[in-house]
Amino acid sequence: MPFPSNTKTLWTGRVLSGLAILALGADAVFKLATPQLMIDNSPPLGLAPDPGLYRTIGAILLVSVILYAWPRTAILGAVLITAFLGGAVAVNLRADMPLFSNTLFGVYIGLVAWAGLWLRDPRVRALLPIAG
Repeated sequence: MPFPSNTKTLWTGRVLSGLAILALGADAVFKLATPQLMIDNSPPLGLAPDPGLYRTIGAILLVSVILYAWPRTAILGAVLITAFLGGAVAVNLRADMPLFSNTLFGVYIGLVAWAGLWLRDPRVRALLPIAG
């Protein structure tokens, strides 16, 4: 039996996607606009304290978030965001950051992003069905 698609499901997906877009978009903008602030407030992650590096990371994330927000490219954006967050988890794990708060935060955001996309896009539900 296919998952029922209704207005409540669609809006729940939009809200979850909006939360992911807001969090990731803010992170991208901060990395682009004030990379030195990001460097100063980041724990030692093993990344070079170079504003250009943080701007590049911010640009990659911003492009991924824009692709995720646009319905026609949302699946590609979700895949790119997942890859980006996987890198963030690896960097935090390497830096021995606390597991459930810092290290796995990227996993939490990724789950919210994919849940939002799953609820708002029937193509994703067809690709990733959940047996009921």
